[in-house]
Amino acid sequence: MRDYAEAARSFNYFDTASAALHGSLEALNACVECCDRHVGSGKLALHWEDRDGNTEQLSFEQLQALAARFASVLRAQGVVAGDRVAGLLPRTPQLLVTILATWRLGAVYQPLFTAFGPTAIEHRLHQSHARVVVTDSHNRSKLDDVKGCPLIITVNARSGELDFQQCLEQTPQGCDPVMLTGDDPFLLMFTSGTTGPAKPLQVPLRAIVAFQGYMRDAIDLRGEDRFWNLADPGWAYGLYYAVTGPLSLGYATTFYDGPFSVESCARVIRTRGITNLAGSPTAYRLLIAAGEQFSAPVKGCLRVVSSAGEPLNPEVIRWFGDELGVTIHDHYGQTELGMVLCNHHGLAHPVHLGAAGFAVPGHRIVVLDEQRRELPPGQPGILAVDREQSPMCWFAGYHALPTKAFAGKYYLSGDTVELNPDGSISFVGRSDDVITTSGYRVGPFDVESALIEHAAVVEAAVVGKPDPERTELIKAFVVLANGFTASDELEEQLRQHVRQRLYAHAYPREIEFVSELPKTPSGKLQRFILRNQEVARQQAQQANNAGA
Repeated sequence: MRDYAEAARSFNYFDTASAALHGSLEALNACVECCDRHVGSGKLALHWEDRDGNTEQLSFEQLQALAARFASVLRAQGVVAGDRVAGLLPRTPQLLVTILATWRLGAVYQPLFTAFGPTAIEHRLHQSHARVVVTDSHNRSKLDDVKGCPLIITVNARSGELDFQQCLEQTPQGCDPVMLTGDDPFLLMFTSGTTGPAKPLQVPLRAIVAFQGYMRDAIDLRGEDRFWNLADPGWAYGLYYAVTGPLSLGYATTFYDGPFSVESCARVIRTRGITNLAGSPTAYRLLIAAGEQFSAPVKGCLRVVSSAGEPLNPEVIRWFGDELGVTIHDHYGQTELGMVLCNHHGLAHPVHLGAAGFAVPGHRIVVLDEQRRELPPGQPGILAVDREQSPMCWFAGYHALPTKAFAGKYYLSGDTVELNPDGSISFVGRSDDVITTSGYRVGPFDVESALIEHAAVVEAAVVGKPDPERTELIKAFVVLANGFTASDELEEQLRQHVRQRLYAHAYPREIEFVSELPKTPSGKLQRFILRNQEVARQQAQQANNAGA
C-alpha cells in the first residue's frame, strides 16, 4: 500500500492527468474516456439486475455500439455539443446508454432523480434549457405537468411518441465522438441549500481526473474487485462514482433496479460476488438493524466498504469490523467538489474513529475562523478548500448565479470541522447544525452516534432547541428498533446512556420518539426541518401564553 504522506507530497497534477486520460486536456471526450478506450479489453462494463431477478451484462464493445447509435438519434433531434440532455430514468442499461451517448456528442448530461415530482423536474429542466429528456413509461407521466417540456424520448413509449428502442433500431449508424477541452462541461448538476431553489453547477471534463483519484486512492478499486455503489446516478455520488469513476478506469459497475432492502442488498452482494461496496450511513444503519439477517449471508464477501453522504457513526464502523470482518471508511465531499476528505483504503495513514480523514491528494483542505484565518489543530472552524493550491478542485462557481461560498482563494464548505495534530480532520457538523448550550458548542453527530449505540435506537437526529437559559437545549428525535416501545423509562435510559458515552452537558434534555426522520431523496438527514419545527412550536406556545 502506498504511503499517504508521500502520495500527497509528490502529487503532480499534469503527470496525474496524463496517466489518467486517454485523451488530453486539450482534446477530451467523456464517452471515449468511459467506454471507447476500453474496447478490445474483453472487459464487462455493466452488471445489471432488477427486483424480479432479471439480469443483463454489457461489455465495453456493446456499450460503445449502443451509445454511438443513440448519439445519432440525439443528433437527429438537433442535439449538438454544449446542449443539455436530461435523463429521468431508473438504474437500467438505457440510463447508461443515454449518458454515454450524450457525452459522445459533446453534450452535457443532466440527471433527474426518479423520485422527483413535476415541480422539481420543471425547475431543473427550465434552468438547464434541456433540448431532450429521456425517460421510461413509469416516469413519463411526471412530464405531463411540466410547462415547456423539451422533446421526450421514452423507453416503451406511448403511441405516437418517440420510443427509445425503435429509435435505436431505425438508426443503425453511429457517430464519431466530439472532442472538447478539459474545461468544457459534461455534467450539469443541481445542489440544494437550506434556502432557495436548487442551484445549477457545471462539471468540467477535467473532473474525470479527480473522480479517478478518489476511486483509486479512497475506494481502492482494483481490477479483481466486483464494485457496487448503492447511490442512485440521479445524484452526484452515484453519477460521479457509480458511473464516471469506475468506467473511466475500465472497471465494471453494478446497477440494481429496485427498492433498497436488507434482502435485496444481501442477495446482490452474494450473487454478484461484490467485494467493494460504497453507500451511505443511512443504508448501513438499516443493514445493521437487521443483524444476522444481513450479516450471515454476506460474511466473507466484502473486502472494503466506503461511506459518504453524512458522517459515519462509530457504531457502524465497529459493527462492520466485528460482524463482517471488514473495514468501513468515512469519506467527505459535496456536489460542488466531489470527494475531497477521506479515510483512504488505498493509502496508508492513521485512521481515527470518528474522523473524516485526510485531504485527497491534489487538494489542500484547511480550517478557517470567521475572519477567514487558517486555524491550528484543536480549534473548530469552517472546512475550506484552498483553491490556489488544489489543482484537483474543479468547481468554478454556480452556473449563471453568484457563488457566496467563494471567499478570496477559499471555497467555504459550510461545514464545521476541527484539524487534528496529525493533519487529519474531524467533522463537527453543518455550521447551522452546531448546538450552543450553556456556553458549550456541541456537534449533533456525536450525540446521534451515542444514541445509535443503544440497542433500542435505529436512527436519531439531534437539534438545538431555543432555550432562554441555555441559549439552546439538546433535543433528540429517535426512531426505535422493533421490539421496543416508547416510554418515560426508555427516555431516561437514553439520556443516561448519552451522559455516560459523552459529557454531562451533551445529553438530550428532550427526546421525542418518531416513526421516521426527514431526509432528502438521496437519504441525507434534514435537521433544519426539525429545528424549524421546534422554533414554530415555541412561537405558537408564546402566542398562546400572551393571549391567555
